[in-house]
Amino acid sequence: MKRCFVVQGFGKKTDYTDGRVLDLDASYAVIKDAVTACGMECVRADEILHSGTIDKPMYEQLLSADLVIADLSTYNINAAFELGVRYALRPHATIVVAEELFKPVFDVTHIVIRRYKHLGEDIGRSEAKRFQAALSDAISGILAQSAVDSPVYTFIPELEPPRTRPVAAAATIEVVAIDVAESLNAAPPAPAAPAGEPSNKWLLDSAKASLKASDFASARTFLRKLHERLPADHDVVHQLTLATYKSRQPDPRTALTEARTLLKTISPATTNDPETLGLWGAIHKRLYDLDGDPGLLDESIAAYGRGFQLKQDYYNGVNYATLLEMRALTSALAQRSDEAIADRVTARRTRREVLTLLAPLLQQMGDDCDLEIRYWAMASDWEARAGLGMADEAAQSEARARALNPPSWMIDSTREQIERIRKTQEQLAAALA
Repeated sequence: MKRCFVVQGFGKKTDYTDGRVLDLDASYAVIKDAVTACGMECVRADEILHSGTIDKPMYEQLLSADLVIADLSTYNINAAFELGVRYALRPHATIVVAEELFKPVFDVTHIVIRRYKHLGEDIGRSEAKRFQAALSDAISGILAQSAVDSPVYTFIPELEPPRTRPVAAAATIEVVAIDVAESLNAAPPAPAAPAGEPSNKWLLDSAKASLKASDFASARTFLRKLHERLPADHDVVHQLTLATYKSRQPDPRTALTEARTLLKTISPATTNDPETLGLWGAIHKRLYDLDGDPGLLDESIAAYGRGFQLKQDYYNGVNYATLLEMRALTSALAQRSDEAIADRVTARRTRREVLTLLAPLLQQMGDDCDLEIRYWAMASDWEARAGLGMADEAAQSEARARALNPPSWMIDSTREQIERIRKTQEQLAAALA
């Protein structure tokens, strides 16, 4: 069977040009469907079982794969490097894809880039079908024609591609094929344990399944192993940080402190990554709940505020507004009314901004969008309206959120947050009266 090697990052990655987070696993699922529809085997680097460094099997795939698909979304330097290696090794059978907002640099402006569209962190079902069909057509045509698509061999036509020397016994690279959950809304089942050393993908999929099941201790175990292999991967650090403080082991304060130490390795003080800032804000918010230290509250507000400014998203925005009111209450009780009023006004303005940002997003989200993404967007709309005192509109948002039939813990989490806002606002009004 012919093999396609996909050059792409894995997990959720941030596009630092605009702060958007793209789920590259969702992209890969569509690419894999398109490849297998053409009768080919599909593999990504994190699916390869190997001992030691991944470099050798990765270069072998770049040379020997019948087709290579390189995804340049989020301006992945590794993907761009591997694409260059493929172009140098093979004159044909290379496809470049990218998310629709990818802005190509000069050297790739003359290369055909096939686009797909993300909605939030997910690819909608209708877009997935469109891109899968378009990519399958492209694959069939490219394999049938064997036309030169490498710019190296296009501009140096006399160049001969390299050949490997025959060996007595060629090594076989074993690949683990992991099925993608059929339903975008269903939690992926825990993968069966591999016979030998687990692949990176098996570890990540196992961690995701554990997170979906709220088994944060198990997720933490899988992600620690993955972090040992990929210490510089920010997405792995993000997920390990989340699993660590959510596990509350050996106790909540220790878990939060460990999570904070872990996140420091990717420089939250200077980062422009909204995901890092959101996690930094969440950790310090919880530490403040435990200790009541105003410095922790200020640190959380600064992180959520910067994340909201960078990404202009609802998650950082609603949390930023809630914490501003908590600080306003502290200021009012200390008779610093000017500071309290300033924070209260900023909180209201932030919630209005959140509603403005959510309006077009909620209109675009159809039934094919991931349940979790849809729920949290609707819940943020519900929370923002409740915080602004828009009781009727908040009730309508609540009804729409509940109609999705999300897990009960999601509804409980939102209700607890709104109740916290209500109490804070009542106490703030009394303190300022």
